[in-house]
Amino acid sequence: MAISKLTLNDGNQVPWIGFGTGTALYQQDAQNSVQTAIVNGFTHLDGAQMYENEESLGAAIKSSGAARSALFVTTKLHKLQPGQTAKSALHVSLKKLGLDYVDLYLIHVPGQHVGQLTEVWKSMEECKKEGLAKSIGVSNFEVAHLQEILKGAEFPPSVNQIEIHPYVWKSLQPVIALHKEYGIITSSYGGLSPLFRAPGGPLDPVIEKIRARLESTRGQSVSVSQVLNKWLQQYGILVITTSSKADRMREYLDTVNVPELTAEEIESIESAGAQRHQKFFVCPIDSRHRYSTDQNAL
Repeated sequence: MAISKLTLNDGNQVPWIGFGTGTALYQQDAQNSVQTAIVNGFTHLDGAQMYENEESLGAAIKSSGAARSALFVTTKLHKLQPGQTAKSALHVSLKKLGLDYVDLYLIHVPGQHVGQLTEVWKSMEECKKEGLAKSIGVSNFEVAHLQEILKGAEFPPSVNQIEIHPYVWKSLQPVIALHKEYGIITSSYGGLSPLFRAPGGPLDPVIEKIRARLESTRGQSVSVSQVLNKWLQQYGILVITTSSKADRMREYLDTVNVPELTAEEIESIESAGAQRHQKFFVCPIDSRHRYSTDQNAL
């Protein structure tokens, strides 16, 4: 199954959906899960230094036998150690991954680089210029964080990966507007959280009604997960998801074959989402993995 691609603001292309190695795989051996994802059709693999499993991600890539050009590999910058730069940190990641370059390199958490974002971004730009990363971007950035690096950037970020689902959609409009201004692709993680982390909310009956309509239109099974992933896809959002189950992986990839949501259905999802504001993820903010709910640290 060919995976459709999104074009980044630097001209490179990225598969619209990727397999993430965080969440359940955080600090775990990811090799088997990633191998299963590749076998079942995923070509975009989303890792991070923070996840502490880049070696096993690299082992899965090697054992898959897939051509390097057939895969899109992302990693993310963690908190810098004394004397370290984004470029030197990437060299460490590349050694762990067993790769000469990554396709996308993101600053993972802006709160880990307070007062240094401009300097860190310059080092990210060096990675791009030297071919260590084909594209560069950010994650968990709000408007102020983006503005801080954009004012002196030679290359604007190609991607901002953030928590996106209907329960935060309304609050994300300012940052999404800035993305559009600079051609930054909006990428999502946690997109299915309302269904599995907060069942029984105002979104559930809306999603079920749409699921039933889509299933009837399609003439074959449609899941509630596919409804939310289709909502994200129709906005041109780059979706990062994960699962330990092969059938679930295939289901996520099959989202492209689900009929499109109508404008009314999209509006109903967003109206239901606006009834509740709930984030599900916070990020570790230091090497001891302390967690913060401070919005400026996410």
